[in-house]
Amino acid sequence: MAGLLSNLRNTMIVSFLLALVIVVGYLMHHEASPDAIFWQAVFRWLHTLFGIMWIGLLYYFNFVQIRKMPEIPAELKPAVSKYIAPEALFWFRWAALLTWVAGVILAYTRGYLVEAITLGATEGFQVPQHTFIGLGMWLATVMFFNVWHFIWPAQKIALGIKEGTPEQKAAAARKAMLFSRINTLLSVPMLVTMTMTQTIFG
Repeated sequence: MAGLLSNLRNTMIVSFLLALVIVVGYLMHHEASPDAIFWQAVFRWLHTLFGIMWIGLLYYFNFVQIRKMPEIPAELKPAVSKYIAPEALFWFRWAALLTWVAGVILAYTRGYLVEAITLGATEGFQVPQHTFIGLGMWLATVMFFNVWHFIWPAQKIALGIKEGTPEQKAAAARKAMLFSRINTLLSVPMLVTMTMTQTIFG
């Protein structure tokens, strides 16, 4: 068991195999063959899984790394900037993409993608569920856009992955921090819409 748990790849393979066994169990006890409801359940699971990784890393950056970096002695900072941050940013940006894609697919399979994108305007704003979930989707889309078009490009300069002068690196680090803080600000209301809409409206 220690050999399994000491290797992250093997741990995750076993975790996904166990998850797939459970997914198959749901399929066997579902009244119909894989239908829209079943696939909605699958994509809701994936959307939640990727979302936890995305927001978890966002909170790690903002609650831990950004706050504590000024306190780290200069000779130790490369351990974070050269090893930890690039790896965390890899999982961060791809989790953001997969969360967004799974969310769009989920909205499509549930039949309200257009209504949500328009915040319910196509229905004369008569279906509050679509307005609320659409608001959450737009907040998440802004956050996703920030990750790929502002945070990651700036971090590449700040971390030395892409060349830049010391001044450019400092400006890029500040830019990445500010857009990361914007995402942190948007994350809490976004999560309200994602969780409460399903509970209140079903």
